[in-house]
Amino acid sequence: MGTNVVPADAGSDRGVYDSLEALRSLLIEGERIEACAIQRRIFALKHRRIMVGATTGRLIIVQRGLFGGFQPIDLRWQDLREATLSVGIFGATLRVSAYRSADLAIAEGPPTMITINGLRKLEAQEVYRACQTREQAWREKRRIRELEELRAKAGGIQVGALGGALGGAALGAGDHSPTSRLARAKEMLDGGLLTDAEFEQVKAKILAEL
Repeated sequence: MGTNVVPADAGSDRGVYDSLEALRSLLIEGERIEACAIQRRIFALKHRRIMVGATTGRLIIVQRGLFGGFQPIDLRWQDLREATLSVGIFGATLRVSAYRSADLAIAEGPPTMITINGLRKLEAQEVYRACQTREQAWREKRRIRELEELRAKAGGIQVGALGGALGGAALGAGDHSPTSRLARAKEMLDGGLLTDAEFEQVKAKILAEL
């Protein structure tokens, strides 16, 4: 992450300071801010400026009310689907797509979309980098989880991990025929749940049992 976790003018701009304090008040024990971005004043003529904070556990969006208080929106990193950043002349726009929380990865509902316009460019880039890092980490975790859930649902699929990451997959000897097991593996390959190398390992395992 960048070195400027807190906006440089948080000590001189009361609006930035109050937004930052609102963000800090939402942190739980052990949670810390990794990056945050404040909306430029020109984009907040009819409301108080929005602040976006990337923490160690979630993405928090805070908008203070005109007459006090604030309204937060927070997204857990495991629910993050995609984050995009558009940088223009006057500010940056951060768009975040998040899954609706569910117990099973393969049963997640349609994503919800959030757009924050007019963020300071450099600060927004730091928040975006934090989002990208978390998104990539959870994408791999979700892929492994989906494989495990498919194994539990369909039976006969066993996932192995090497060095903390998915290193291969094999089909165990169940009640299913080799043909159906191979077809299941091909479906997983087509669905992006298996890499080409993993599929070849699965196929070799099945053919070796014939």
